[in-house]
Amino acid sequence: MRTASRSLFALLLAVPLAAQQPAKADAARQALSGFDRFVDSTLAAWKVVGAGIGIVVDGQVVYNRGHGFRNLEQRLPVTENTLFAIGSSSKAFTVFALGTLVDQGKLDWDKPLVTYLPDFRLFDGSATMRLTPRDLVTHRSGLPRHDLVWYNNSSSTREELVHQLAFLQPNKDLRELFQYNNLMFLTAGYLTGRLLDCSWEDAIRKLVLKPLDMSATNFSVQESQKTTDFALGYGVRRDSTPRLPFRNIDLVGPAGSINSNVTDMLKWVGMHLRAGMVDGKPVINRATLRDMYAPHMPIGGMPNDPELGPSNYGMGWFVTTYRGHYNVNHGGNIDGFSALVSFFPQDRIGFVILTNQNGSQFPNLIVRHAMDRLLGAPLRNWSAEALARARVSDSSARTAERGKAMARVPNTQPSHPLADYAADYGHPGYGTLTIELANGQLAANYHGIRAALEHWHYDVFNGLRDPVDPTFADMKFGFRGNLKGNIESVEAPFEPAVAPIVFTRRPDRQLLDSAYLVRFTGRYLLPGDTARVSQRGNTLVLVLPGQGASDLVPDRRNEFTVKGREGYSTEFVVDSRGVVSEARFKQPNGVLVARKVAP
Repeated sequence: MRTASRSLFALLLAVPLAAQQPAKADAARQALSGFDRFVDSTLAAWKVVGAGIGIVVDGQVVYNRGHGFRNLEQRLPVTENTLFAIGSSSKAFTVFALGTLVDQGKLDWDKPLVTYLPDFRLFDGSATMRLTPRDLVTHRSGLPRHDLVWYNNSSSTREELVHQLAFLQPNKDLRELFQYNNLMFLTAGYLTGRLLDCSWEDAIRKLVLKPLDMSATNFSVQESQKTTDFALGYGVRRDSTPRLPFRNIDLVGPAGSINSNVTDMLKWVGMHLRAGMVDGKPVINRATLRDMYAPHMPIGGMPNDPELGPSNYGMGWFVTTYRGHYNVNHGGNIDGFSALVSFFPQDRIGFVILTNQNGSQFPNLIVRHAMDRLLGAPLRNWSAEALARARVSDSSARTAERGKAMARVPNTQPSHPLADYAADYGHPGYGTLTIELANGQLAANYHGIRAALEHWHYDVFNGLRDPVDPTFADMKFGFRGNLKGNIESVEAPFEPAVAPIVFTRRPDRQLLDSAYLVRFTGRYLLPGDTARVSQRGNTLVLVLPGQGASDLVPDRRNEFTVKGREGYSTEFVVDSRGVVSEARFKQPNGVLVARKVAP
């Protein structure tokens, strides 16, 4: 194994100060001799389809190249201008924008967020009043991820998701524990827009992209696909590299929707290494940047490797050390793409690694190897070590998968016919979960992600793997009944860190249609008297003798509950011709049957 005899910086001790900048860059290029071969061999070892890699040293770009393919099927190569999704590396852009507003006196990191967003609410009222903008961007809100609220969601707005936070259960107190949370960064982006009276996208264009001349960078995979040089996303499944469809995450943009190329991203890294200076002018205060790089929230745990320091979170950045050198970084993973932005501010060295592989370790391995070369440190085979660990992990996962049936109770049946489970179910924070029935099989549909369900045991069903989108593979959906024996709700572990999310059955859709409801209006003959059903907009009103008027609340099929009267309901009987023949007034002590006698 080759080792460098002297570090990049030791070689420069005798160099005059005025000549150091080009000298450092030249020394860096020399240290990276043979780096291409390492990159290509690591691409092959990890089955990475393509990557864009950029390195800046002391203000000069010393490496900016594409490797592999942006389109495997058409064998189109990656270039320095190929667009990739950078995922959560976008978070630092949101924090940077907020930092410029701090510099302008429009925001204080440590004032309660309700100062700026008076309608903001969390599940915990105390946390609502204490949470600050700094808490939003340091992953210490007390909420676990709750990612399915936004994932594949194309119907909600950012404002709606911010309001839904009030219904998402925390599992820790504010500032108690580091818990990565994309919804808090969505809220930070929403805050940016509210303070500037514009969208988050327009704020980032104005405060970041335009000053840095990052003209190729955009905010949506839809925009990337309109260009002539963009990467397709790929996964790895054993020995294959299947193409993954683009995932539109515009809704959660402030947490991860930016797409860029190495050329643009090197401008971003270069600005950080210049302490916020662009063309000799500051675009942000140096002290504000240093605040972002400072450790604000410990992540916990000691690293197993002496070369790696403990991890903390700054504001929009992870902070740690590598071989004793202070490191600021943030990765990004979204379907088919993995990215890493990493820099060493005290050494004035920065990296951009963009790939079109899902959940890849490749970016970190490249940075470590390149940094070893630039520091003149022994070249440790980080890739081989990581591959060995990955093989053990994959083997353990396959063993666990083979044993999953051990958790199943054999020889049980559902308590109801499958049709009784099919309905829309709702949660105030998560929205609508639809259970469908087609061709004798149930399926779960949430935000357009669909998974067929197999009966597991009792009233629990298991999500089958969909190769297009395996989000709900092996997820358990448990159904609950009510005192009437009807299926009332379904629960699922959408957020494993809290109790299963309970979705309550919503009324059947036809019972919300005024044109459908009109058939139930009229007089119904009771022994010695008459009940009346009338319509007020989309609401049926029941008048029983001696009981006054009561609204009928839609339930299921042709049955309605009586508003304000627990245990009372009205079921309308419809014959084969679609004609209403009678009403059944159900009460705790019996059922009254009334024949319909007039419209």
